[in-house]
Amino acid sequence: MIEVWGRPNSSNVKKVLWTLEELGLPYTRHDAGGAFGVVDTAAFRAMNPNGLVPVLTDGDVTLWESNTITRYLAARHGEGRLMPLDPIGRARAEQWMDWGHSFAAPFRPVVFGMLRTPPEKRDLAAIEAGRRICADLWRIADATLADRRFVAGDDFGVADIVLGPFAYVWFGLDIERPATPNLDRWLGELRRRPAWAKVVAIGLS
Repeated sequence: MIEVWGRPNSSNVKKVLWTLEELGLPYTRHDAGGAFGVVDTAAFRAMNPNGLVPVLTDGDVTLWESNTITRYLAARHGEGRLMPLDPIGRARAEQWMDWGHSFAAPFRPVVFGMLRTPPEKRDLAAIEAGRRICADLWRIADATLADRRFVAGDDFGVADIVLGPFAYVWFGLDIERPATPNLDRWLGELRRRPAWAKVVAIGLS
């Protein structure tokens, strides 16, 4: 049985759960991280010395880092679904997965400032600086989606799974956003997938 450790409203945990749902794999999720704690216990640190979620176990395999877990599940259990089998197609998908790391630093002050900080204590300058960087990044994705249905091509896959939870948060925040019609269309496609409602659209991280 596949097991996942992580809080359900974490964007990184959502990537893993979404992949599992798309592949139809049975799994058990254990609350960990944030208000649930657990990540500082000896048992958890034995699985991930970084003390971060998500962590996945699949038999005798233990993995951390959400993008790595997503790649692993698609490669081991996907049989060509979610991740192209040809090296070029796979590289293009992984290119966008890795590009998603660009959001980590600038998005953090926006999310923490808007979702986890009382209005009177918000660092508005830091929020605005992060918002501008993220807006420019989403413009790149918007331009790419002008001539393709999904991020890495015409088929839904791991690149969409990795970027989708961040898009969910981005569009859920009360902030100024640039016009991104292609991104809006793509997000509409994601929202129609059953797994989106089950594991992604359940709360902002």
